[in-house]
Amino acid sequence: MPAAAAETAYLPPYPGPAQQSAPAEETAYLPPYPGPAQQPAAPEGWFRDEVQAPAPAPVQDWSQGGQGGAMPAAAAETAYLPPYPGPAAGASAPADQTAYLPPVPGPGQEAAAEQTAYLPPQAAAPAAPEAPVAPVAPVAPVAPVAAEAPEATAWSPPTLAGNTLRAVDPAQARAEGRSPIIDPGPQSAILTAVLGLLLAAAAALGQFALLVPLIALQGLTAAGWFRLNGMWPARQGIALAFAGAVVADVAVLAVDSTYGPGAIVGTLGAWVLLTLVLQLRSHADPDERMYGLMASVASAALAIVCAGYLAADSAAVTVGAAAVAVAVFARALPLPTVPSVGVSLAAAAGAGIAVGGLTSIGVGGALLGLVAGVCALIGLRVAAYDYPSKFVHMTAGVALPLAVAAPAVYLIGRVVG
Repeated sequence: MPAAAAETAYLPPYPGPAQQSAPAEETAYLPPYPGPAQQPAAPEGWFRDEVQAPAPAPVQDWSQGGQGGAMPAAAAETAYLPPYPGPAAGASAPADQTAYLPPVPGPGQEAAAEQTAYLPPQAAAPAAPEAPVAPVAPVAPVAPVAAEAPEATAWSPPTLAGNTLRAVDPAQARAEGRSPIIDPGPQSAILTAVLGLLLAAAAALGQFALLVPLIALQGLTAAGWFRLNGMWPARQGIALAFAGAVVADVAVLAVDSTYGPGAIVGTLGAWVLLTLVLQLRSHADPDERMYGLMASVASAALAIVCAGYLAADSAAVTVGAAAVAVAVFARALPLPTVPSVGVSLAAAAGAGIAVGGLTSIGVGGALLGLVAGVCALIGLRVAAYDYPSKFVHMTAGVALPLAVAAPAVYLIGRVVG
């Protein structure tokens, strides 16, 4: 018996992996193959003397080169092997390399035949799990270039020129390092000029005519100051400040013109005390309570001080209001900062001279107009501080130049009148 047959004569059938069977010319002399699912148990005769050749000629004649000629080498070496249940599906290795070897399934694919020719059969190793693919991080959307803010977080120092670009909110302006000064601009300047001319014209008609534009000025002052301080909505504070202004107007109209300043100061003192009492009853934090107290007192004081136009001489009111209107309009012209301030003050003084010549003020209108112009520029500067919004410019930016000039109009009017 050949060596290969002797070594495998008593081995049980080997169930190979699922793959296609070998070509017919290479398995012509093998016993019939019942299939993988219906393979019967191997009889004992296979391991003794009952093995029969699958071909018509006896096995001994094949090995001796009988009538069928010399037996092929492949049949001679596998004549005494038990039937081999072939695979069910899959592609087999080349027959000339694996004709005498049991199939060996590799872990993921078949190994080369020359490397596994003399290895015993081995069970198929479980396939290695595929490494999980890391999810691709989402790409952050690229912000528009115009919306990108520089990394600077420090405040830039206030400048005389101020900002030319309005920020969306103060937080963005601080992050971009802009100057906290934003000038009100030409729209609020036009409104201020219109309101100043209305005051000048109404003062020539009398106190009751002056009361109509004055009440509008006081309402804008009360609302704009709270919003300028970042307190919104502050309906109670605005209502309290406006109520104090109306009480001051009534007090000035109720007394003689000589006691007009006393009526204003008395109303201001009473309203400060009332504001303090109301803030003490508040349940807010101490810091917030103090902040609200200061804003309420300042707003009420500015609104009440506007009543100085009622207490002042009508000619002084006409000259001072006209000078404020011209000064604010000249300051809004597109000029450099220093020349713009000079032109504004010169225009205020010129308006005082021109309007003073039409009234009893005369040449003294130059001084009154110059002082009123200075107060108007101070009010503009206050309304432009700390990144104000458009609403602030349309309220405080309109009212503060006229409100700050009210005490100067009364005092300088008394001097030059």
